Amino acid sequence: MRMTVELDDKTLDELLRATGHKKNSPAVAFAVRDFLNRKKARDFGRMLREGTFDYPATNHETEARDI
Repeated sequence: MRMTVELDDKTLDELLRATGHKKNSPAVAFAVRDFLNRKKARDFGRMLREGTFDYPATNHETEARDI
């Protein structure tokens, strides 16, 4: 999906340096994916700490799948 995003030059330059991308679109796409992945990881960690994440398989079932 194409969209227009307005970023000031300083922020865009910093984003390009931080991501290592040379072009704007891949840098922005990478930053958005990275943000979402980190949010999912934080949410998962919070759920584990709070005990609200209930994995449906037993430890034995999980280990059996790894074989």
